Order: sequence, then structure tokens, then C-alpha cells
Amino acid sequence: MQRHKNIAIIGAGPSGLMAGEILAGAGHRVTMYDRMPTPGRKLLMAGRGGLNLTHSEKLETFLKHYGTAADWLAPCIRAFPPEALRAWCEGLGQKTFIGSSGRVFPRSMKAAPLLRAWLLRLEQLGVRFMPRHIWQGWEGESLQFTDAAGQRVLAKADATLLALGGASWPRLGSDGGWSKILAASGVALAALRPANCGFMVPWSEYFRSRFAGQPLKPVTLCHNGISRQGEAMITTSGLEGGVVYALSAGLRDAIAVQGSAVLQLDLRPSIALTSLAQKLEAPRGSQSLSSYLRRGGLSPLAIALLREVTPSEQLAQASPGALAARLKALPITLTAAADIGRAISTAGGIVQDALNKDFMLQAKPGVFAAGEMLDWEAPTGGYLLQGCFSTAVAAAQGIMRYISEV
Repeated sequence: MQRHKNIAIIGAGPSGLMAGEILAGAGHRVTMYDRMPTPGRKLLMAGRGGLNLTHSEKLETFLKHYGTAADWLAPCIRAFPPEALRAWCEGLGQKTFIGSSGRVFPRSMKAAPLLRAWLLRLEQLGVRFMPRHIWQGWEGESLQFTDAAGQRVLAKADATLLALGGASWPRLGSDGGWSKILAASGVALAALRPANCGFMVPWSEYFRSRFAGQPLKPVTLCHNGISRQGEAMITTSGLEGGVVYALSAGLRDAIAVQGSAVLQLDLRPSIALTSLAQKLEAPRGSQSLSSYLRRGGLSPLAIALLREVTPSEQLAQASPGALAARLKALPITLTAAADIGRAISTAGGIVQDALNKDFMLQAKPGVFAAGEMLDWEAPTGGYLLQGCFSTAVAAAQGIMRYISEV
């Protein structure tokens, strides 16, 4: 039996690169195909604001962030946990640190130094890169690609890993086009949907032109009994930002069922309702509403937002207690999720039942999948990259078990 096998990896993002390292390190011949001219495009984008690799919280708490997919992903995350990811990163000469929020970053805060060291290691391991190759599916037992010249390219492999990402930020290479190929091959899929995304709000022209691009902070958002505090950003078409992304799965699903979702904003999260009402008790006199509300510690943006969604008659007649209550739970109606192309990540993809325990497709023996192609989602904060790395490690180990038996 031939010990060293030919492995094809389609997709040169974090999942594909990690699996390629493991497989090449075990002595297998790895060829990595990607539609982009260079690997790791989305990883570099993720590092623009500081590359959040993972999170330092206790593993049991960490796993809860994967929601309904937690039981599915738990074994591979336990096998390659945050500590292992940090050790791997430091093995590439990129030391890490834990930020004040518990998030883990490389000391450089950037993705480029890590990616350069990683690609050098892969080159030394003999991994072969085939850029500008767009996967078109299979022709018989061969993988089929279109190269940069538009020519058809066929390739055979003893095993294949699909690591093509989701459908967010398609200009970086992941456009979700693989979903049609797999569906035609009998692979069960959940529809691709935006995750960690912003939402549409029908602002007035005045509010949009005056306040788009301004941050709303601090603010607490609440939907369906779940609250998160942080910073939101007013956009020309609605709301986005980390605190919005944290609630995006529930909001997106509610809109899909009901046509809209109501998000409640606490514009003064640091003060209790009774204390805010007391601040507003003093007679208003001849003060304008804006001047009156500023005594409650409200920013011009918060005041404008209150005016945007509250009829003027209601504001004029509201008692201090009623006004305080509205400021602590201001309802904003969201009408749609932002386009999947602008989302940070993707929900949906290959469902658990379509894969065996080694992440091999039930309908395509010898073909494995990892990363964002799988039907899971998680908030920002290090959970996305950790999930991609951990599923890649599990799939690579599954490939080695598979090729040892064929």
C-alpha cells in the first residue's frame, strides 16, 4: 500500500491552510487550489482591525457560543482547543496575548506576519499552490477546475478537502457557488444566510443624512429576552456593529418568520430606570426637548433617535416616568438583514447528517469538508476562527484515517 497519498484541498483560507499543514506534515503530497491569486485573503481582512484568533474563557462557556451546533462541534474543539491554537500560533513565531475582554490576539495585532510565517512553513513542507483555479465540480472521478485562462483543468486525488468558506465578502473568494455543485451531488444543505450582520431600518432622510456613520455608545440591545451591551453604528440603511452582530442570529430568524423584528435599545444602560426618571422630574419650563433630555445624560444622537421613532405628540405628553421607560427600552423595527455579501460570516451550509464523524460527505466518499462550509454559526469574539481551525484539524485527521484504509 502506498504510504504517501495525493491530497487536494480546495480553498486556501484558514481551514484549508491548517488541514494542508497537518497532511503535508504527515508526508502526504498536498495540492491547494484557490480561485484567488494569493491565499488567506479573508484572514488578512479579518486582521485589519486586530486578528481575534480565539477567546480565553473557560471551554464550557466557550462552547455555548456555537448554539445549536455546540454538541456537534464540541469534540473537535476539545481536541484542538484555544490553548492549542495559541501554541500553534506561537510555534510560528507569533506570540499572543489576552485582551481586556478575554479575546486572544497576536502581539502584532495583524494577520500578515502570521500568514507570511505560515506560508513559509507550508512551502517547506512541500505544499503546492494552484491559484486562480475555480472549482467546477467533478468529471467522473476527477476534480474539475477552470484556470485563469479559462481552460478546463482536471485533477485526481486520493482524498479531497473542501474548504471554500461561506458566501460573505465574495470579492475575497468565498461566494457560496459550491452549494449548487454539492446540492446536485445529493449533499444535504441548509440555505446560506447572513450571520454577524447589520440590519435594515427605514430611517427618515433627515436622520440618515445627519447621523449615518455615528456610533451609539454605550447602548444595551435586547431581543427575545437576550441582552448585549456595547457599541452600535448608525448606517444609511440601518444598524450594525458588534453588539448588533451578537444578536443577529435571532433577529435574522425572526425577520424570516414574521417579516420584521423589534429590537429594544437602552440608551442609558449605566443608570437605573428610577434614577433616570428622577433626573427628568425637574420642570422643563421653556427648555427645548433636546435641552431637557440632555439633563438625563443623552447624546445628540440618542435624542435624535428617540425623536425618529416616537410621535411628537407622544413626546410632548409623556411624563418623566414614561419618558425614562421609553429611553430604557426604545423599540426599533428592523425590516431585513443586510445582504449576505456584506455579512462578516455565513450561517447554513452542509448539515451534520450529510457528514460522518470524520467530516466526510456521506454522498461522496473520500471528500471531506471543514470550516464555514458547514452548517454552524457563532458570534465574533474569536469563535469563528476557532471553529474553522478546529474543524480543519478534525477533517485532516479524518482524511488520514480514510487514506490509511484505501
